[in-house]
Amino acid sequence: MIMKTNFSQLMAATTIVMASLASAPAAMAHGAAAPVHGGVVQTAADLSFELVATPDGANIYIQDHGKDADVSRFEGKLTVLNGADKSEALLKPAGANKLEAKGVTLSKGSKAVAVLTTGSKKSITVRFTVK
Repeated sequence: MIMKTNFSQLMAATTIVMASLASAPAAMAHGAAAPVHGGVVQTAADLSFELVATPDGANIYIQDHGKDADVSRFEGKLTVLNGADKSEALLKPAGANKLEAKGVTLSKGSKAVAVLTTGSKKSITVRFTVK
C-alpha cells in the first residue's frame, strides 16, 4: 500500500513538472538574437554579436540584453578564413556599440573568429559562419 501511494505521488509530481515545462515560454532560453544590420548573430558571455560585411572590411555590433553595449574600452582581433586564405585585422571602437575591422573580406561560407578583451580585461571569443 505504501508503494502505491509513493508511486502515485511520484506520477503526480512528474505530470506537474512536465506540464510546467511544456507551458514555459521559449524566450527563457538565451539564444542568438535576430540580425539588426543584416549580418550574422552569435551570442557569447551574455552579449549578442552581429558580424556585418562592409566595403572595406567588417563591423561587429554588440548588444547587451537588447541594448547597445558600450564598446569604447573593447579591443581585439578578427580572423577570417575564406577557404585556404586567412586574413586578420584589429577590431577598434567605431561608434557606440560598433567595432570595426579594416582590410578583411567576408564572403558566403567565410569563417570568422573575433577575440575580444573588455575594459575589465575579460576575454571573449566569438565564432561566426557567414551565410
